[in-house]
Amino acid sequence: MIQIGNTLVSFDVIEKFFCCDLEACKGACCIEGDAGAPLSEEEDAALKEMMADIEPHLTPKAVDVIKEEGASYLDREGERVTQLVEGGCCVYTCIEKDGLCLCALEKARRAGSGNLFKPISCSLYPVRVKEYDGFTAVNYDRWKICRPAETLGRKEGIRVYEFLKEPLIRRFGEKWYAELELTAREWLRQKGELKEEAK
Repeated sequence: MIQIGNTLVSFDVIEKFFCCDLEACKGACCIEGDAGAPLSEEEDAALKEMMADIEPHLTPKAVDVIKEEGASYLDREGERVTQLVEGGCCVYTCIEKDGLCLCALEKARRAGSGNLFKPISCSLYPVRVKEYDGFTAVNYDRWKICRPAETLGRKEGIRVYEFLKEPLIRRFGEKWYAELELTAREWLRQKGELKEEAK
């Protein structure tokens, strides 16, 4: 682990290769798993406040679930997460004709009918952020559905932290990311892996 401020960052975030390959996975992370996407209190409140703007981009089943069970729920660990449709896909998932899964929040924002980004936990995936007493853990979560992303990342020479630059900055700030980037380059140089980053 590498410490940056009050965060502990897994070496995997620096060392592993990753680049989403939506053509291969079709956004399976929106429909796989045993719980919804983690939400901050602020995100949960914003979802409820802007539901009228989001609703036109949701499936009829998703609208029914939200009306009957709410926009989010507490999972087994007591964490606030997005609601699911019949225990499967996230209620904010839009499935296109070609089977590609998109986020209704992003669709609404791009259509000018909302200003919400998808949850930061989604934007950061495959990185998972966990708050502990006194520090924040930043870990790389490997999942079989993301193997195409690992393959593409290796082919393109893109590391996890590079692929997630924008959401990492949105979550932790530019100064934090600049320190992560500097630390990562030094770490990879020491391991003799810096050449793999050359484009």
